[in-house]
Amino acid sequence: MQKTEAAAEEAEAGVAVPAGADDVPVRDWPRFWPLLLGAAVLSGPVLFVVSRWMDQPAMQAWRTVCLAITIQAVPFLLLGTALSGAINAFVPARVFSRMLPRRPVLAVPVAGVAGVVLPGCECASVPVANSLISRGVTPAAAFAFLLSAPAVNPIVLTATAVAFPGSPAMVLARLLASLATAALMGWLWLWLGREEWLRPAVRHTGHRPGHSRWNEFRRGFQHDFLHAGGFLVLGAMAAATFNVAVPRSVLDAFSGSPWLSVLFLAALAILLAVCSEADAFVAASLTGFSPTARLAFMVVGPMVDLKLIALQAGTFGRAFAVRFSTATAVVAVVCSVLIGGILL
Repeated sequence: MQKTEAAAEEAEAGVAVPAGADDVPVRDWPRFWPLLLGAAVLSGPVLFVVSRWMDQPAMQAWRTVCLAITIQAVPFLLLGTALSGAINAFVPARVFSRMLPRRPVLAVPVAGVAGVVLPGCECASVPVANSLISRGVTPAAAFAFLLSAPAVNPIVLTATAVAFPGSPAMVLARLLASLATAALMGWLWLWLGREEWLRPAVRHTGHRPGHSRWNEFRRGFQHDFLHAGGFLVLGAMAAATFNVAVPRSVLDAFSGSPWLSVLFLAALAILLAVCSEADAFVAASLTGFSPTARLAFMVVGPMVDLKLIALQAGTFGRAFAVRFSTATAVVAVVCSVLIGGILL
């Protein structure tokens, strides 16, 4: 009350009262001036140091690698998320169930091959698989599609061919290793999977009656692109940092051993969580490693990474996510080594 009366007296006396001043005691205002003055004084030197630091040769190399990976990958990420959004909005979920054979053993490889012609990012594959299960598709086939769709769709294979020019064997090796991993994991679920591990939550995908398909496409595309684009930028920054900051002696310690290099890049793919439409460009930048190790990076990444583990845990339960992700990583590494050893 006293503060309000004081402000009124100052207004009547012609003294300007700052907006919001009634929320802060008058006696506290002098405390802000040193902070403002310090920020004004320090901003110049900080900007000068940052600009000089960014002009260092190492930072110039970092910027070059980061921008190169991002610029190369963005068109494929844009096209892939647009196609994924279109399928989610315009293709009914019953189409997937009608495409699959009734026998689960045969439905698994068919679902894996369906990923070749039905593009989608790994973020969208989890809710799509959940939708398929809720509509009667056997979980083994849904999981095979979950693994194959983000790894072997046309956008990813085209991006791989662009990232590895003149190396069609790398594209073929990625296709075969990813399909083999998806099929083996589907069959493994048929053999060892248990219903108590799988607790699917109801999560809607596809078109909802009464809603505009174009609005659903726009919202889905916007969400997928911004979400995956953020991981792309982080992955590009991590790859650039890896190329610039990691000493050559450390790389030689891993790259000199065939098994250590494969395991190292497989673990790196899990941690970086790069979108499948862009991971080929990150793998191509890791020139110190063998083709088989880079193949493992591209096969493991779209099937097992930190964001996928979180999505699977939230959708199917932690018991499923831990077992399924661990088994998928092992199978993906083995398939990459076997097929890479033959083709690369």
